[in-house]
Amino acid sequence: MTRQRNKPVDDGADGIGDPSPVSAAALAPGLHFVATPIGTARDITLRALDTLRAADAIAAEDTRNTRRLMELHGIPVSGRPILPYHDHNGAQMRPRLVKMLQDGARIAYVSDAGTPLVADPGYQLARAAIDAGIAVTAAPGPSAALVALTVSGLPTDRFLFVGFPPPQAGARRRWIAELDSARATVIVFESPRRVHRLLAELCDILGKDRQAALCRELTKRFEDVRRGSLGELRDGVADAPPKGECVLLIDRAQAVQSSDDSVRDALRAELASRSLKAAVAAVAEVTGRPRREVYQMALRLKEEEKDDR
Repeated sequence: MTRQRNKPVDDGADGIGDPSPVSAAALAPGLHFVATPIGTARDITLRALDTLRAADAIAAEDTRNTRRLMELHGIPVSGRPILPYHDHNGAQMRPRLVKMLQDGARIAYVSDAGTPLVADPGYQLARAAIDAGIAVTAAPGPSAALVALTVSGLPTDRFLFVGFPPPQAGARRRWIAELDSARATVIVFESPRRVHRLLAELCDILGKDRQAALCRELTKRFEDVRRGSLGELRDGVADAPPKGECVLLIDRAQAVQSSDDSVRDALRAELASRSLKAAVAAVAEVTGRPRREVYQMALRLKEEEKDDR
């Protein structure tokens, strides 16, 4: 296990760090992942702007977008390299970037939009830097997945981001089937050209009554959030195809309550190797029964075991 110690921004106990801008001298050497707007340019954070201004070099999924973003916010390039880093050149660029980092460079990495590493090629770069003992930090900010979750109206206590579906039909159907066991709100990215096909397949495999939300153009002028069942969304997309990148959120399957006998059988099995609290939690989740009810059943089982002795 490796540990990375970074100097804290502020030692105050109020949860608010130092609001002063980061100078070039203050930005520590290392790899800095910078979240960028997913639509509205003003969603960029002050820390992100400071990091882009102070970095020795910038690696970008799309250098044209990054140059436009910097120009929009008045950040001069000042002769610094803006290096392309994406799926097609990652293997060639990583050694060069790691060498720069090992020599003490401060490199900012930005994805095309949103938080780096979320449906983004930055993971291998992060892994290579960490393996080389280089400090890796993040300037947090916009994320399409979290924005969509916030406005979806679906449960947020547990969620699973699964990225884009597989392109092959067979792999995609197996992938969808696996989502049925996710006891969480599922977050999917999909192209507007393929979202109707995906919704139709989801209806076939998960059922058309599963609740969902389809979000597009998030944070932009024509932001649109459609909420309803998978069947309703499928039909709505057929009538009015969406434009712009889509985020689809799918509610978890509703638990089907088990019979009393099956709950007791599950409790006996769990209590044989787990504590009362852990057994109750596991059985309640699997059976869909309220935890208090399962707890009372577990206590009765314990009493019955005492009586049998």
